[in-house]
Amino acid sequence: MESFQWLSSLFTNTSSVAHIALLYAIVIAVGVYLGKIKVLGISLGVTFVLFTGIIAGHIFHYYGMEAAPTDILTFIQDFGLILFVFMIGLQVGPGFFESFGKAGVKLNGLAAVAILLNILVMFACYYIFFDTNNPSTLPMMVGTLYGAVTNTPGLGAANEALVSVFGANAPQIASAYACAYPLGVLGIIGAIVLTRYICKIKLEKEEKRLAAMEETSANKKPFKMHLEVTNKYLEGKTLLQVHNFLNRDFVVSRLVHAGELCIPNRDTVFHVGDQMLIVCAEADHEAIMAFIGPMIDIDFQQQDQPLVSKRILITNPEINGKSMASMHFSSVYGVNVTRLTRHGIDLFASAGLPLQVGDKIMVVGPEDAVDRVATKMGNSVKRLNAPNIATIFVGIFLGIIFGSLPFIPGMPLMKLGIAGGPLIVAILIGRYGYKIRLVTYTTTSANMMLREIGLVLFLASVGIKAGAGFFETVMEGDGLLYVLTGFLITVIPILIIGPIARWKFKFNYFTIAGMLAGTYTDPPALAYSNSICSREAPALGYSTVYPLSMFLRILTAQLIVLFFCG
Repeated sequence: MESFQWLSSLFTNTSSVAHIALLYAIVIAVGVYLGKIKVLGISLGVTFVLFTGIIAGHIFHYYGMEAAPTDILTFIQDFGLILFVFMIGLQVGPGFFESFGKAGVKLNGLAAVAILLNILVMFACYYIFFDTNNPSTLPMMVGTLYGAVTNTPGLGAANEALVSVFGANAPQIASAYACAYPLGVLGIIGAIVLTRYICKIKLEKEEKRLAAMEETSANKKPFKMHLEVTNKYLEGKTLLQVHNFLNRDFVVSRLVHAGELCIPNRDTVFHVGDQMLIVCAEADHEAIMAFIGPMIDIDFQQQDQPLVSKRILITNPEINGKSMASMHFSSVYGVNVTRLTRHGIDLFASAGLPLQVGDKIMVVGPEDAVDRVATKMGNSVKRLNAPNIATIFVGIFLGIIFGSLPFIPGMPLMKLGIAGGPLIVAILIGRYGYKIRLVTYTTTSANMMLREIGLVLFLASVGIKAGAGFFETVMEGDGLLYVLTGFLITVIPILIIGPIARWKFKFNYFTIAGMLAGTYTDPPALAYSNSICSREAPALGYSTVYPLSMFLRILTAQLIVLFFCG
C-alpha cells in the first residue's frame, strides 16, 4: 500500500501545487467534455465546468476536506475573470461605438430596456416569493438573475462586488446561478419561438421580406462597376475635381483612354469616351453613374496584363491608425486601394478610414508598385500570428487601476472592480489603441483561447467553492424557487420586447431573434436563430447589441450589489 501513497497524497494533500493542478485539470476536462453533450439539440458548452466544479467541491466537503486553499481558489477565480472580460473587451471594442447606427440605436435601446426588465422582474420575484429579512436572499437572487440570462461575466462581477461588501463571508451565489442556468438556456429559445406565434409571423414571408430589404438597403459594402464617360462637363477635369464636385467617396482603379490602360491618380484628366473601373459604396453607385456615364461591358482582364490585383495584409505596427489618405497610395506608389476587409467584413476604402493591423487591403497597380506597397504594409502572416502579450498585460494593468478608482467621491465601495475596469479599458484600447501605437490585433483563435482559459478557470473556481453548500441549498433551501424565478426572469422580458420590436419598430423577425440572443449574450440562442434563417440577419442583430449588452450586464451586476446589498 505504501507504494501507492504518492497517488493518495495527490488527492488528500490539498495544499500541494500538484493536487491543485490535478483538481483543475479534472474539473475542466470533464466539464468541457460533458458540456458537448446535446439534449434536445442544445448543449451547455464550457458552462458545464461550473457543475463539475460543484460536484468536486461537494465530494471533498462530504469527506470533511477542503478541496483547495480558499485564497488560491480566489486568486485563480479572479485572474480567470480578468482575462476573460479583458479579451471580450478587445473583441467587441472595434465595433462597440460603430454599433450605434440608425437601426443600431433602436436595437441597442431595446436591448437596454430588456436588461432593465430582467432586473425589475428579479426584484418583483424577490419581494413576492422570498423572505426579504434574510440578508443573503437578495445576493442569491442576483445569482439567479445571471443564471437566468446565461451571463457568466455578470456572475463574476457580482461575485467580486459581494466580496468587497461582505468580505470573506460573501454569499456563494453560484448555487443560485447553477439552479437557474439550464432552464435559462431553454427559456430564451422557447420565448423567441413563442414571440413568433404571438406576432403571427410566417418564416417564409420573413425570408422574402428580408431579401427585398437587403436588395434596397444602402450600405457601405463596396460596389464595383464599369462606366464610360459621357458627361461633356467632365472633359478636361481632373479626378480630384470630379471627386470634390460629387462629394462622394469612390476609387477609379483602372482607366482606358485612347486604347491605353493606366492607373489613374488625383491629377488624371477625364475625357469623353474614357472607360473606367470604379469602386464605391453601394449607396453611392447610382449617383456616381448618373454623373459620369452609363455602365458598359468591358473586359479589363484582356487589357491589364501589366497590372495585378493583390490582397495585402497589414502587419507593420507603424501603419496602425494611419488614414487611407495619409498613405498617398495613388500619388506616391502609383496604385489604388479599392476595398478593405476587417474582421471578415468588406468595407469601402474611403479616404478617412484608419488602417489597423490585421486589415486586408485590395491593391491594384503595376506588379512592382504593388510589391512595394506589400513591403511597406508588412504582409507577413507569421508576424501577425505572434501574440501581442505586452498590449494585453498593459491593458489589464490599466484596467485594474481604473476599476479600483471610486466613481462616486466619498463612497469607496462604488467602483467598477476587477471585472468592470478591465472591460472598459479593453473596449477603449480595442477601438482607439492605434492612436497611442498599441497593436491590439489578436487572431480570432488566440482571442478565443485566452478567453476560454480565463472562463474555465473562473467557472471551476466558483464551482469548487460553491460545492460545499450547493446540495443543501437546492434540496433543503430555496433551490426550486430559484429555478422558477429564474424562468420568469428569462421569459417575461423577451415576451415584452420581442412584440414591441415587431409591432412598434417593424424589425424583421430574424433580426429580432438575433437581437434577443445578443441581449442575453447566449450563443445557443444565436445558433437556433441562424438555423431558421439562410441570411445574416440574426448574426447582425446579435453583433449589434452584444457589446453594449455585455457591458451593461457586467456594470449592472456591480451596481445592484453595491446599491442594494450593502
